[in-house]
Amino acid sequence: MPKKSHLPVVKTDQVLILHIEFKWIKPSIWRRVAVPENITLSKLHQVIQAVFGWSDTHLHEFEIDGESYGVPDPDWGPPVISEQRKKLISVLYGKKSFRYVYDFGDDWELRIKVEKTLPAIIFPQVPCCIDGANRRPPEDIGGMLGYEEFLVALADPNHPEHEAMSEWYGDDEFDPTVFDCEWTNQWLKKQVKG
Repeated sequence: MPKKSHLPVVKTDQVLILHIEFKWIKPSIWRRVAVPENITLSKLHQVIQAVFGWSDTHLHEFEIDGESYGVPDPDWGPPVISEQRKKLISVLYGKKSFRYVYDFGDDWELRIKVEKTLPAIIFPQVPCCIDGANRRPPEDIGGMLGYEEFLVALADPNHPEHEAMSEWYGDDEFDPTVFDCEWTNQWLKKQVKG
């Protein structure tokens, strides 16, 4: 009978630190998140939706190493590879950055960069948001140009669209500089299960 080893079992799981940033918007809107390296693209999509507070009511797509991944829809656009079972670490092929697009009408393009790979033991709860800056634009605002117009109108009570934009957005005052990491993690935990 072989002798039992008393050596500790070493867990080899890794966590990826991702920097997710809106392209074309200044000041920069970004989040830094920790995710398991074996996260599926469909789960990563849920994480992105949660950390930016989106409603997941529009189509999306990942572009990684020349391939497009998403939810296949024969009635819409060019074909994509199903993201359902594709693990991020498997489709990166050593690449350190890739693209995510949400809402093909507003065309929000995000650049995702793998900043680090760390031992999973450092992060007892993943996915999690580590840091970030600025509030994301409201959905259905009309893309980057619509967002710029929205901010100009809200900032100037004498702007001809000020009242309409304020009414459209609702009772909450929109502050583009707000980011609350604690609230984001609470929301992330509610939205992304398992």
